[in-house]
Amino acid sequence: MATATTQRPWLREEEVRDLSEALADPEAVAQHRAEAYRLFLELPMEPNPLYRHYGYFSGVDLSGLDPVARGPPVALPPALPGAVRIVHDVSGTRIEIPPRVRELGVSATALIDSWTTGATAFPTLMRGSETPTDRLSALSIALLNRGYRLEVPDRCPTPIRVQDITVLSQAHEAQSIRRSIRIGERAQVLITEELYGHGPVPTEQRFYGSSVDYDLAAEAKVVHLSVHAPDGRTVSFYRRSATTERRSRLAWIWAGLGGFSTRGRNQTTLIGNGSSVDDLQTFYGRDHQSYDSDVHITHRGEDTHGQSITRGVFRDESRGMSRGLVRIEQPARKTVSYISEHAMLLSRGARSDTIPILEILCPDVKATHSTSVAPVDPEKIFYLESRGISPSESVRAIGEGFLSYVLDRAPIAGLRETLYPLLAARWEGKEIDWGDPAHPRLPDLEVAGTAAAPDWRFDAKLR
Repeated sequence: MATATTQRPWLREEEVRDLSEALADPEAVAQHRAEAYRLFLELPMEPNPLYRHYGYFSGVDLSGLDPVARGPPVALPPALPGAVRIVHDVSGTRIEIPPRVRELGVSATALIDSWTTGATAFPTLMRGSETPTDRLSALSIALLNRGYRLEVPDRCPTPIRVQDITVLSQAHEAQSIRRSIRIGERAQVLITEELYGHGPVPTEQRFYGSSVDYDLAAEAKVVHLSVHAPDGRTVSFYRRSATTERRSRLAWIWAGLGGFSTRGRNQTTLIGNGSSVDDLQTFYGRDHQSYDSDVHITHRGEDTHGQSITRGVFRDESRGMSRGLVRIEQPARKTVSYISEHAMLLSRGARSDTIPILEILCPDVKATHSTSVAPVDPEKIFYLESRGISPSESVRAIGEGFLSYVLDRAPIAGLRETLYPLLAARWEGKEIDWGDPAHPRLPDLEVAGTAAAPDWRFDAKLR
C-alpha cells in the first residue's frame, strides 16, 4: 500500500515558505506552519484504519494550489442593516462594523493577513487548536492565510448579527480561515458562514479551510449557520470547536449543498451546568460529491443537554459519511443526549454510512441514538403518483421533505423557505454562482424559535 509520502504532492515546502514570507509571519507562526506542513506529508487522508476503505476522498487532487494569489475584490451587495459583515476573497479580508454596533463594544480584528496588528494575538487565535490527525486538517493549518478575532461584550443589550462570506473566484485558489470568537455573558449572536464560487467552474480543484473556536460565557446564546454552496471543484475542510459555560446555549446548523469533497469536524464541550447544544446538519449530494461529517459532544457539567440530528440525501455516484460520538463523563449527572443519523439514497450508485457512538461514564443520564440508510420508499412514490405527480417530482418531494425534518428544527424562523432556492438550484444541477445579479447571500434572519424549539428566541431585552 502506498503511503501518504509517496503520493503526488499538493504543496511544496518552498510554497509554504513563500506564503510565510508574503504574510510576514512572526517566528512562532512560521514554525507552526512548517510543523503543519511536515504532518501534511506524513499523515493519511483518514486517520482511523476502520474507515479507510470507504474511499470518500478518492479523486481529490489539489496539485498547484496558490495560497498567495491576490486579485481585485469581488463585488458586494448592500450590507444587511445593522449587521457586522466580514468578507474573504482573493483580495484578503474586509470587516465592516456599523457605528451603532461598535458603540456596543463589539470588535472584530483581521489578523493573519495583517500580522502587524495581530501578531500578539496569535496564541489566542490558535487556542484550542488540536494536533492535526489527517492530511486535510494539517493542510488547513499549513495554508492559513485569513483570520479574525471577534468579541461580543458581556450583557450586550442588543442581539448581534454577523455575516461571514467567502467567495472563491480563481483557479488553484486556496483560502484557509481561522476564526476566534468570544461571546460574553448573556449576549446573543447569530452568525452565518457562507461559501460560494464565482465565475466559470475551473478544471482544477481549489481549497477552502474553515476553523472556528467559540468561548460562550454564562447564559450566552449563539446560532452558527453554515451554508456550503461552492462549485463542484472545491475541496473543503471544516473544524469547529466550542466550550460552554453555565446555562449557555449553542446551535450549529449546516446546509451542505455544493463542493466536490467536504470534511467536517464539530466538537462541543458542555462544561457549565445547564448548558446545551443542538448540532443540526443536512447534506444534498449529486454527481461525484462526497461529505464526511464527524460530530463529538462531550458532557462534563450537570444537567446538560445535547442533540445531533443529521439527514443526507444522495443521488448519482455521491457519497456520505456521518459519525457521531456522545461522551458523558462521570460528573455529568442528569444529562440528556441524543444522536440521530439518517440517509436516503436516490440512485443505485449512491452510498452512505452512519455510525453513532455512545460513551456513558455516568449512570444518572439519558442517552439514545437512531440510525438508518435506505432507498426511497416505493409506497410513498406510488401514493404521490396516484395524486397525479410524476415519478421524478415525487422523488424530489420526498427528498426535500426528508431534509426539511432538520431545517424545521433549527431555531431560525423560516429557514427551510430561505434555503429552498439554493437547494432547488442544486437539485436541477445548477451551480450557485456569486456573480448572479441577485447574489445568493442570506437575507436578514430572525432567531424566533420554531414549533420544535419554541424556547429558542433572541430577545432584545435579554430576559
